[in-house]
Amino acid sequence: MILVLVAMISSALLVPALSATASSSSKSVWVDQNVSFTSGTMTLYATFRHPRDSADVVPGVLLIAGSGPTDRNGNSSLEAGPVNTLKTLADWLSQDGVASLRYDKLGSGKTGLGPYTLDPASIGVSVYEQEARSALEFLAKEKDVNDHELGVFGHSEGGLFALLLATGHAGSTPPIHALGLFEPLSQRYLDLITTQVDASLKTQVKSGAITKSLEKTVESDLTTAVTQLRAKGTVKAHLPYGLATLLNPSDALFLAQADKFDPKVLAGHVDQGTPVLLTCSNDDVQVSCTEVDRVASGFTSSGASLDFVHLRGVDHVLKVDSSLTGTQYTKNLPFSPQLDSALKIFVRKYL
Repeated sequence: MILVLVAMISSALLVPALSATASSSSKSVWVDQNVSFTSGTMTLYATFRHPRDSADVVPGVLLIAGSGPTDRNGNSSLEAGPVNTLKTLADWLSQDGVASLRYDKLGSGKTGLGPYTLDPASIGVSVYEQEARSALEFLAKEKDVNDHELGVFGHSEGGLFALLLATGHAGSTPPIHALGLFEPLSQRYLDLITTQVDASLKTQVKSGAITKSLEKTVESDLTTAVTQLRAKGTVKAHLPYGLATLLNPSDALFLAQADKFDPKVLAGHVDQGTPVLLTCSNDDVQVSCTEVDRVASGFTSSGASLDFVHLRGVDHVLKVDSSLTGTQYTKNLPFSPQLDSALKIFVRKYL
């Protein structure tokens, strides 16, 4: 769940609602409706949370998941059970009268790999940019949604794609009126991978699990692989010492392209006055507050209206967890009430 989309008009198919929940902020009953839309040659599957019978239009937020095979609810096939980060954000938004769309991005959930099944190595950043753009277009056209009150919220790697939408890198989009970046990718992708590997190696040396000599060998191999990726867009197969789980030929195109974007620079190009809700946590072992400070400084330079919330005792998937282990993501732990409160204030002020 580390931070690891051709401009097309979306066509959409709606199917019957699966569930309904009462909103504490209105008398409307809110429903989760299975929907699908197209982006290029792909069909993406999603959940549209909206009021069932209300005659009024409401604000709408697009939710973008983090890296890897992470689905519309924030669950990954690499995890042992459900995490439900995006599902929880959708729950909170509907309680505050805001509709949402969350989708199974390429490689996850019902969407799967689609047309890329036989050649996943050809998947680059633009595929994910454009599916996010198509999702926002779908949301803006829904009759329950006020397209003058749209937000884009990204978790982890999803924060990068929220920034790419907001800064025009994905092409023209419906106007975005608010951004939310929760524990976002906050430096260049390969810099982040290097930072995380270095931290892991130091921990292992300290515990006696590996020698200092092996630490230097792995660091050298990683530096060589990163240099090759940046220069040629390729990486050797079967890198040793577990590096192949992070850097491999099937992900090389995506990583080389994603690495060209510095979230701090992108934040500096967001339109002046754009409301932004940004979070970091002292107990997030994947993204540090020091890293997120870089993005905050970018928003400050752009003149965005920044709400920077420093969470306490919260892990990367937004659950109350101060273990600093990264192993509790699928545990049945409460999500951060501090973030719930901050989100409530933000959407009522700006959406």
